[in-house]
Amino acid sequence: MRETKGKPGVGPELRPLLKRISVLALAILLPFAGAAHAQSPATLLSEPQPSDIPDSWKLWIGEYTHFDPNVVGVVYVLSEKDGFIWISERHGDARDAGYITRARLSSPSAPPKTMEGGQALMLGIDSPGSSPVLIVGNVTIGKRPLDTGTSQPAHINVVRPIDELRVEALAATPPKETRSFRKPDLVELAPLDPKIHLDIRYASANDFLGTPVYSQARAFLQRPAAEALLRVQQKLKPLGYGLLIHDAYRPWYVTKIFWDATPPEGKIFVADPAQGSRHNRGCAVDLTLYDLATGKPIEMPGTYDEMSPRSFPDYPGGTSLQRWHRDLLRRAMESEGFTVYEAEWWHFDYKDWKEYPILNVPFEKLGLDSVAGAVH
Repeated sequence: MRETKGKPGVGPELRPLLKRISVLALAILLPFAGAAHAQSPATLLSEPQPSDIPDSWKLWIGEYTHFDPNVVGVVYVLSEKDGFIWISERHGDARDAGYITRARLSSPSAPPKTMEGGQALMLGIDSPGSSPVLIVGNVTIGKRPLDTGTSQPAHINVVRPIDELRVEALAATPPKETRSFRKPDLVELAPLDPKIHLDIRYASANDFLGTPVYSQARAFLQRPAAEALLRVQQKLKPLGYGLLIHDAYRPWYVTKIFWDATPPEGKIFVADPAQGSRHNRGCAVDLTLYDLATGKPIEMPGTYDEMSPRSFPDYPGGTSLQRWHRDLLRRAMESEGFTVYEAEWWHFDYKDWKEYPILNVPFEKLGLDSVAGAVH
């Protein structure tokens, strides 16, 4: 995704004010970030960083399945751990998968020919340039076409046209809430630390819908959550990582668009607008890590917004290094009061989310006044 240029709605005469507001935000929030140094970043490292495997071997990592009516739902997951290729068998999209065999990575230039264990298994390529296949006995099983990169979205087949759903969502009303809440106190994240990067997917066609739903590439959180996120950023810097934000506060009408556009089998990955989303309350953030030295996103076991078991935070597939980075992000976020969502490794809820109401304010109405008010 490419961020929109400039700051929509901010004329030259207001830019000095925006700069003062950014400085004010930093002056108020940096003391909270300083507290992060009381805890050594090394405490986030539960185990040494594993070595990456050669790119030529990543070709084989993934999920393999076929459409034999006698074995519907059987998926073979090939992952790497400690220099071995592990094969697990999973039925459907269940979380649990049992390891059935493994094979040592003997050479980075060629795939293992056979697997140790109870079944006759082989890896191969049917023809030059084609995708890898897994051979179980006499059955050839193809690799699922799941993207393993970091920048390409996983698209869905929307139930209805997005333009049609947007009109309905903007005319709809969020669910009524009767309890008392804290006053909303949204803080824009980008001015807090220049090393917090944005890749707001929903402001571009590079999202799971294939079309923009935001008109501006911006990210906001309630002030306590923003303070906590800034502390996470400070902890990760000495380790060579920064935070890359995909989404944070989300107006309620966008949640309704997501729900109405998603097929039934993907509903676990989107919030029900009848209940509201924690994103709607300004206390949820979608994010990943990026390399401070290169600026490139870190490779994880699955891609952002992917509607598959690879999105589960305990998914056993991928490589050792991919899982290590995913778990590092989780430990860093949990150390400051965030909890990972059970179906999405990138989604974290701040502990105070129940204290804030569902909001339906578009980004266009979150101007300088709201940012200034949020940091006072």
